Amino acid sequence: MVILHNNRELDQWLAAAPGPVHFVPTMGGLHRGHQQLIRAACGAGVRVLVSVFVNPTQFGPGEDFTTYPRHPDGDAQQAGAAGADAIWFPAVDHVYGDANLDCSHASSRLRIKASLIRTLCGPWRPGHFEGVLMVMERLLERVQPALVVMGEKDWQQLTVLRRCLPAFYEKRCRLLPVPVVREEDGLPYGSRNSRLSPAQRRQAALLPQALRDAEAAVHGGERSATVLEQLVRTRLNSAGLAVDYAQLVNPLTLQPCPHLDGVALLGVAVHVGPARLLDHRFLLSRQPIIAIDGPAGTGKSTVTRLLAARLGLLHLDTGAMYRAVAWRMLESREPIRSGEALQKLLETMELRLTWGDRGQQVICINGVDVSDAIRLPRVTATVPRVAALPEVRQVLTRQQRVFGQQGGLVSEGRDMGTAVFPHAELKVYLTATVAERARRRAADMTQRGQALPPLATLEAQIAERDHLDRTRTEAPLRPAEDGVVVATDGVGIEQVVDELEELFYQHVSHGFWSMHHRSGRCLHGPVT
Repeated sequence: MVILHNNRELDQWLAAAPGPVHFVPTMGGLHRGHQQLIRAACGAGVRVLVSVFVNPTQFGPGEDFTTYPRHPDGDAQQAGAAGADAIWFPAVDHVYGDANLDCSHASSRLRIKASLIRTLCGPWRPGHFEGVLMVMERLLERVQPALVVMGEKDWQQLTVLRRCLPAFYEKRCRLLPVPVVREEDGLPYGSRNSRLSPAQRRQAALLPQALRDAEAAVHGGERSATVLEQLVRTRLNSAGLAVDYAQLVNPLTLQPCPHLDGVALLGVAVHVGPARLLDHRFLLSRQPIIAIDGPAGTGKSTVTRLLAARLGLLHLDTGAMYRAVAWRMLESREPIRSGEALQKLLETMELRLTWGDRGQQVICINGVDVSDAIRLPRVTATVPRVAALPEVRQVLTRQQRVFGQQGGLVSEGRDMGTAVFPHAELKVYLTATVAERARRRAADMTQRGQALPPLATLEAQIAERDHLDRTRTEAPLRPAEDGVVVATDGVGIEQVVDELEELFYQHVSHGFWSMHHRSGRCLHGPVT
C-alpha cells in the first residue's frame, strides 16, 4: 500500500494508472468499522483510496478537535490489511488552501436544507454539518472518485450529504452506504470509543440496550414518540449517561414523528466521560410499502416484480385486480356501467392473490386461475372503462388497503401513492413517451403470440387510456406530491430497478433491512 502525504503525491498516484477510484474518507482512528468500508470499496479493476483528515471546520468551540484520536501508523496498518491501495494524510492547507477557516461556513457556496438540521445533532452542533459538507466537496473535487463509501452510523450526516452535496444528487459519483459494524455488546465501533475507561465502556454499552428496549416496546404495541423517547432517556439517565437527545424522526426528511406509522428512526446522542457517542435504531409498526404509479407501458410490472424480488417484498399488481373485474364482467356479459348488476357481481366475486416460487403473482376469480386470461386484448380494451367506475375503484381500493395493513409490499397501479397507500415509505411515478410505450406494448404482444395492430393504433389506444385515467373523477392518475418521478425512456430495466433500490435505502438502512425483511403470504377474500 502507498502512503501519500500531500497533494502532489496524491495527484501522481491518481495519474499513475487508469480506471476508477473508490474513495473512503475518514478522520482516522481506524477500526473494524472502517475496515468494513474499505472492503466494501474493493473490486476488480478499481483502486481504493483512504483519506485520513481530522477536519477542523466540523468541530465547534469546546469540542474535541485537539484530542480526537490520531494514530497515523496504526491507520496505515489497518487500511492496508483491509485492502486499500493507498492512504492519504493531507494537512489543513492541502484541503482548504489559504481559505480563512474562521469564516469559511459563511463564505461556502453550499447550502444545507434547514429542515435537515433542525433535529438530532443539528441544534447541538451548530456549524458541524456545514463543515462536513465543505470538506467533502473539497475532497471529492481533488480525488474525482467513481464511488464514495461511507458508514450508516451517522444517519443524519449521510442524509445531508446525499441531498445537499452536488456530486451526489447530480450523480457525478455514487455513494455507497455500509451498515453499522458493532462490537460484541452492540455498541457501534467508533474512534472515540478508545478514549473510554473500562467503567465508561461498560456504561456506553447501555446505549444500544436502551434502543433495543424501545424496539421491544414497539413490538408490544407502543406507537407514541413521546413514550419511546422518554423510555430511552430514562434508561440512559439512570445509568449515569448525559443525554443530548433521544428523538424519533422520519429517516428521509429527518422531521419529528409524533406517532410511529410505518418506518421511523430513533436517534440518540449521549456523553460518556470524554466522548460523545451516537447510535440509532429503525423502528417499524409495519413492514415498508413501496407505491409505484404511472401510465401503461412505462415498465411498472417488470420493475415492480424485480424490485420486490430484490428486497424480499411481495409484488402487488393492482392493475391485475382491475383486469380481473373486467374479465369477470365480460364473462358475465354484464354492461360496463354502474348499477345494481355491478354491485351484485362485486358482492359474489372472490378475488384471491397468491405468489409462486419465483415471486410471480397468481390471480384467481372464484377459484379459477385467470392470470393469463386477463392479459387478452379484449380485456385490455375494456379495463379503462371498468377502472373508471367509482364502485369498482372504491371496492378494490378497500381490499388493497387490507392487503397493505401489514405492509411488506411493492404495489403497482395508477393511484397507489395518491389514494391507496398515501403513507407509503417510497412513492414513485414512472413515465415514458407514448411512442416508447407503444413499442413496448407491441413487443409484449408479440411475445404473448397475440395479433399485432399497427403501431399508430397502439399509440392512439395508449393516448386514449392516458386521457381516461387522468380525467376520471375517482382517484385520477397523477404523481404523488411527495413522490419521485422517474423517466424510463431509453433506460434499461435493471438501471431503473437500481435507482429505486437506492431510493428505498434512503428510507430504510441497508443494514437494518438485510436483517429484518421477510416474504411470502397469501392474500384473498371477497372483493367487497
